[in-house]
Amino acid sequence: MTSPHFVVIGECVADVVRTDGAPDVVHPGGSPANVAYGLGRLGEPVALLTQLADDRYGRLIRAHLESAGVTLLSPAGSGDAPRTPSAVVRLDEQGRAQYAFDIGWTLPPVELPCSPRHLHIGSIAAVTAPGAAAVLALVERWRGRAGVSYDPNVRPALMGEHDEAVRRVERCVALSDLVKASDEDLDWLYPGRDPEEVARHWLGLGPATVAVTRGPAGAFALTADGRRVETPARTVEVADTVGAGDAFTAALLHARRTGAGLDAALARATAAATLTVTRPGATPPDAAELASALA
Repeated sequence: MTSPHFVVIGECVADVVRTDGAPDVVHPGGSPANVAYGLGRLGEPVALLTQLADDRYGRLIRAHLESAGVTLLSPAGSGDAPRTPSAVVRLDEQGRAQYAFDIGWTLPPVELPCSPRHLHIGSIAAVTAPGAAAVLALVERWRGRAGVSYDPNVRPALMGEHDEAVRRVERCVALSDLVKASDEDLDWLYPGRDPEEVARHWLGLGPATVAVTRGPAGAFALTADGRRVETPARTVEVADTVGAGDAFTAALLHARRTGAGLDAALARATAAATLTVTRPGATPPDAAELASALA
């Protein structure tokens, strides 16, 4: 196959959005899948190494990803997943999402059928046994030949014992060149610690850049060479926050790949997240929408 610039490794999840007094609505989701979809929408050559079942949710997600040009990679010889992972998503009055998961991640040892320039990992797939071992083994083999980015996208119900979860996350951070996290992720991992203090701690583990999103307070990024960049959020009417962080990640990766400086990249990523929260589900902007928002 023609090698895409980006390979994203991780789970697909059918987000069953549930609100009182309304019928359930199913959106394709899963943080790594959302990042791959966001990259595809921005015109990036991207593949997603994942597990999908041939069921209703699986077919929905497959069609969704392929509509953005995402190439789906399945582990050779592993067969289909027994069922496509799902999550019941409940929205509060501010559109913030809470998740109840039905998910397994069993990625076997695997090699990539292509030679990407960048790997992105994150969320459930990077820390959940048994599949996380295969994810990290791939990253360790490709590190040095390809860039690596990571978003912990913490799901407390699936993280297990806290101290061990922090160790697993920090191992992923140490393997990465670029790390993105939300202030909510950091608050769960390091209760009571200042987000910038945590970002500096992570820089000490190895990444060149750590970016932190803060919802309506915008985002900041710190670099290993001592730079600090901050961008404000725009005030918009929020439909829901599903996929906003993943839209941020996709736009940040796209911006850095196309040569944008860190200031411009952070502004582009924040604009992508802002556009995403104005509409239901993980629906990131395409390249034209993003350019218009930044004009």
